[in-house]
Amino acid sequence: MDIEPKQPRPAPGPGENAQPESRDSGGLIDLAATVHYLYISPGHNFFGRYGKGSLDHETVSVQEVECVAGSGLVGDRFFDYKPDYKGQVTLFSLEVFMTICGILEVWAHEPGVLRRNVVVSGAELNDLIGRRFVLQGVEFEGIEEAKPCLWMDEAFAPGAEALLVGRGGLRAKVRSNGRLRVDGDGCLS
Repeated sequence: MDIEPKQPRPAPGPGENAQPESRDSGGLIDLAATVHYLYISPGHNFFGRYGKGSLDHETVSVQEVECVAGSGLVGDRFFDYKPDYKGQVTLFSLEVFMTICGILEVWAHEPGVLRRNVVVSGAELNDLIGRRFVLQGVEFEGIEEAKPCLWMDEAFAPGAEALLVGRGGLRAKVRSNGRLRVDGDGCLS
């Protein structure tokens, strides 16, 4: 397989953004994205487990999840993990998921296997690094790429980690209380 991993993009400069957006009076990006999947997990399978083997905490697909400012998603392993933790929630692109499924010819998994919380379409997630945005009325702050780790090859398929470099998703902080709901069907239009 001759595939070059995608290189991470720097955070956008002023006025740069290919993101479909509108700005409200507070300067927030109103993210025009569809939420296809929501996942929470009560425990860590891979986080902090290098050299120890993975665990088997279930990733639960939910139709709706409560977001708590400064804490994360109720019921998830990172809820109140640390004060002001940079990975209170992770977002992932359904388009990227479909691409890696096609390249690796693996169609047996749902996106939850990658252990990201919110799977969306219609958003360039790396463009949200360093920016505040609103999704379904909930405010978030994009912090950094959710970098893939060696566990991606175990959880998904060999080659997944390399393919996800630069497109592993977005780690974000929850900045307002609210609820996210699935409003897509898991398919790209």
